Amino acid sequence: MTTPTKILVAQGGGPTAVINQSLAGVVLEARKFPQVAKVYGAHHGVRGIVNEELLDLTQETSHNLEMVARTPSSALGSTRDKPDAKYCHEIFEVLRAHEIGAFFYVGGNDSSDTVRIVAEEAEKANYPLRCLHIPKTIDNDLVHNDHTPGFPSAARFVAQAFAGANLDNAALPGVYVAVVMGRHAGFLTAASALGKKFPDDGPHLIYVPERTFDVDQFLKDVKSTYDRLGRCVVAVSEGIHDASGAPIITKLASQVEHDAHGNVQLSGTGALADLLCEEVKNKLGIKRVRGDTFGYLQRSFIGCVSDVDQREAREVGEKAVQYAFWGETNGSVTIKRTGFYSVDYELAPLRAVAGKTRVMDDAFLNEAGNDVTDAFRLYLRPLLGSGMPDAFRLRPNAVPKVLNKD
Repeated sequence: MTTPTKILVAQGGGPTAVINQSLAGVVLEARKFPQVAKVYGAHHGVRGIVNEELLDLTQETSHNLEMVARTPSSALGSTRDKPDAKYCHEIFEVLRAHEIGAFFYVGGNDSSDTVRIVAEEAEKANYPLRCLHIPKTIDNDLVHNDHTPGFPSAARFVAQAFAGANLDNAALPGVYVAVVMGRHAGFLTAASALGKKFPDDGPHLIYVPERTFDVDQFLKDVKSTYDRLGRCVVAVSEGIHDASGAPIITKLASQVEHDAHGNVQLSGTGALADLLCEEVKNKLGIKRVRGDTFGYLQRSFIGCVSDVDQREAREVGEKAVQYAFWGETNGSVTIKRTGFYSVDYELAPLRAVAGKTRVMDDAFLNEAGNDVTDAFRLYLRPLLGSGMPDAFRLRPNAVPKVLNKD
């Protein structure tokens, strides 16, 4: 692109702790290019584009953009709309009407597919539009990426939350079950393992969608751990399913809810944690059993952001602009790991990323399907960033008994 043009950036899907870094990356990097006349932002994603609810981000100060960048959640607002071909045609018509020359969409699987369809609409109309997808998802399930912005910070929260839950459970022993987001991929639930310090720390059991979940085996695992340690901390993905692929919540609940896309509501109500706890209480006879559902807490927790995640989220936004003005094709910015820990950014074809789902590697999970391996711990640890808190315990220097000798 050499002639002055306008660009538009939007955010889609679930908010994250660092998605605004990508937004700031786009806006601030775009200001370095003389061919950018205006930078617009769409209010509430693609819905805002269709409704022409656009903001002129050209007028934002650099200082305020930096402050917004360090603030979790989607500053432009987001949407769960999943555009079809007709919807994407409407998006394209608005982009053309406003003379947009480059479209940047920060989001996950569905967002990348939206970018692909819009790019095809522009091509059919012979309209010069550069379309770039910028990766974002706490689920870490975008293909062609080592990891995705938003996941490291959410993983940091999960690891710290389980470290705290483990301390609580050690003080007042019992069974604790927490359900973590992850419909198809268990990366975020697996991150709970990074909260362990000592060998007997929880989570003692970790269940993810990549493995079949058997309720009877789950109860055996809990009983074995409880008999051995006198307590048990369990991390469970919302997407756990049986051998037929049916979500476990549909097997245990008398009624299930569905979201706007017709998907079974897996953990939003806290039902899965409650149902698993009831199984433990009723069939194992353990009295102190508690369940939690992390829910939205994982996505935009303001006090628990990875500095690595912040940096990379900013850079994928910057790289998207560079690819738009220095490159010759549309695409999705991807993160590639290099060395012990550093990253590089590449542009993948939209069709290679759009609508596809990545799951955890087999090497990351143990054979029993109830824990992660050291390979996963080594993969995740650099992403959590600096300053991870640590937990300590008293040394067991027991005083000999006087009245109650064995």
